[in-house]
Amino acid sequence: MRIPFLPLLICLLSLGVSLKVEAQTIEKPSKGKYKTTFAIVVDDSTYMHCKTELFAYKRAVEQKGLGAYLIHHNWSDPAQIRALLQELYRNENLEGSVFVGNIPVPMIRDAQHLTSTFKMDQRIAWQRSSVPSDRYYDDFDLTFDFIKRDSVQTNYFYYSLAPSSPQYIEMDIYSARIKPVHDAHFYEQISAYLTKVSQPRSSELLDQAMVYAGHGYHSESLNAWAGEQVVLREQLPRLFARGGKANFLNFRMEKSMRAAYLSEIQRKDLDLAIYHGHGSPDAQLLNGYPYATAPQPSIENIKRYLRNKIQGVAEKKGDVEAAKKRYQEWLDVPLSWMNNALIDSVKEIDSLDNALADLYSSDLETIRSSAKFIILDACDNGSFHLDDYIAARYPFQNGNTQVTIASSVGILQDIWSDKLLGSLSYGLRSGNWLKQTAYLETHLFGDPTFSFQNEDPTLALLNEAVQDPKAYRSFWKKQMLHPAADIRNLALQQLYIIGDPGFSAYAKNLFLASNDLTVRLQALLLLSKIDQDEFEEVLPLALEDPYELTRRLAAQLIGEKGNKAFISALVRSAILDRHSERVASRVRNVLAFMPAEATREEVIRQLANAEQILHRSEIQEQLLQVVKNGEQKIQADYQNIDSKDKDTKTRAFSIRTMRAYRYHEAVPHLIRLILDEQENLTLRIQAIEALSWFDRSYQKPSILEACELLVKHQNSNLKKEATRTLSIINSKKKL
Repeated sequence: MRIPFLPLLICLLSLGVSLKVEAQTIEKPSKGKYKTTFAIVVDDSTYMHCKTELFAYKRAVEQKGLGAYLIHHNWSDPAQIRALLQELYRNENLEGSVFVGNIPVPMIRDAQHLTSTFKMDQRIAWQRSSVPSDRYYDDFDLTFDFIKRDSVQTNYFYYSLAPSSPQYIEMDIYSARIKPVHDAHFYEQISAYLTKVSQPRSSELLDQAMVYAGHGYHSESLNAWAGEQVVLREQLPRLFARGGKANFLNFRMEKSMRAAYLSEIQRKDLDLAIYHGHGSPDAQLLNGYPYATAPQPSIENIKRYLRNKIQGVAEKKGDVEAAKKRYQEWLDVPLSWMNNALIDSVKEIDSLDNALADLYSSDLETIRSSAKFIILDACDNGSFHLDDYIAARYPFQNGNTQVTIASSVGILQDIWSDKLLGSLSYGLRSGNWLKQTAYLETHLFGDPTFSFQNEDPTLALLNEAVQDPKAYRSFWKKQMLHPAADIRNLALQQLYIIGDPGFSAYAKNLFLASNDLTVRLQALLLLSKIDQDEFEEVLPLALEDPYELTRRLAAQLIGEKGNKAFISALVRSAILDRHSERVASRVRNVLAFMPAEATREEVIRQLANAEQILHRSEIQEQLLQVVKNGEQKIQADYQNIDSKDKDTKTRAFSIRTMRAYRYHEAVPHLIRLILDEQENLTLRIQAIEALSWFDRSYQKPSILEACELLVKHQNSNLKKEATRTLSIINSKKKL
């Protein structure tokens, strides 16, 4: 597809001409001076149904100082839109875009390393194993190879991230979707939403928030829950000042928190809502079984669990009596606890209890969601490629919600979901916030030009400065002295993007000197992207940081490095920080990545000297068992990787294990396999891909050397995968 813009078009647009180019109708910005522009991209059908409201929205955007293009077409190819946006970016200083209605969905493959955690086998059905992502539209440096259009879901277009593409996200523009639930009222919902966000409104301070923590999230760690409360005071101090409010809800507070959550989300003065929990495309999982410590409620939970299991067996027409017997033996419980599982009245009560534990898309049809900005930190809530997804229920139905952020696939729990949140209270547009924080799967739903009131007149240039950090170098350096932690964090990220020499040393010194929890975490994460000596120097210190999330991410990053020098810090954390559930879980996983004998010796040495620790023998036994289990697992994987006598399926499973678990001592085994010309070609390709996940490993030089040999290989598939792994390892790293 040729690029639809020509120099003549740019000239005519600058003269104020409305044009049709290749049947794309482009309405230019209204007269005025605009430093940046914004593209409203809409399909022809939506345009015809919502024309009046679209033009009202265009005018509202321009009143914010953005020159707005309104472009509609019967889009048949995402490449048409990408080329158009690229040309506007090059010639018209495009800042962002919004996709209204039925805009083609890029389904991205071979880019799982750009997600927070998504690692599905791509041999599974493509609709499930691809990542719906608008990074295709907003990150112009990424290059993609078109594969095919879905024959059933014809709005899906599959792309592979090219092996030679940059292998990191650094969005050139921001983007968002205005795509409500696809039902009989689709266009009415769009019109109503556009009318809402086009109304004149006084800008509001961000001083009212609600944060919800669901069951099973962050290992239900109270340290993690408390840590976020402390940090939000650092990021958003207005929430804790007189007149402000920060309401922290937790699944433990009631048997069913559904009513409490819905009451809060409808509070008329609510500015920000954050949901941490498990989810699906159409649900937020608020509660599990009631939190209980007393005997009788605990027994009731077990009975309910057993009834649900038996009801499930019956629905699948399985052997109910055999299932009862299995559970009786497994849990050592009376059969009588399951005997009433299939009675209609009991099934009805259980069904109602289950429904009240969670929140479904249909539950949001009649409420008026009032939070202006909503963060859904849950798997699949932003699955915008589907006809119904829960993130759409907040902004595009009743209420005053302007923007929701959510993810199109499953996400990692151990990410900084509140990153740079405080910058929103200084007028940063929600789209510009997304640019600083997005993974491949992260998306905004609603108006990305939405912002809260700026608290500081000296930051009036904030949105402009984010567009071109190099042109505003002096501005960003000045902001490193700003009193607000998240303005300093935002500035630090821009200085990283600028790439001044000596940044790594600067970030290290900032980590050592700062008293702000979030500034230290930001410095650590930026150091992890650069991955130089300074990064390794601060990692052991980060593992003892007061902020729980910093310790948690430090453990993860140590696992990705794998150096023996970190064993002492890991063992110390395993002993002294074992009550921080999420940190302790990470540390135990990472201990398995380390050389077993050296780890055993360090466990015994430290516990021998830790006289203040009670029950040292039990702790030592537990940690040594962790090391032993890891050693046995990795030895079995080594045998599978090395042995040509093993079946291909078994060997492939052990190879794929290395994508999720950084067993650094496995790297030589994988390298031998990929260089062996007598080996199975499919296994060699899978092993090369697995090595791409060791992009911070101390074994990185060996991986690079092996892949350099294979990029010269005559087999095109080996060459392609080796090129991709080289690109990933040599690229900037994920935050």
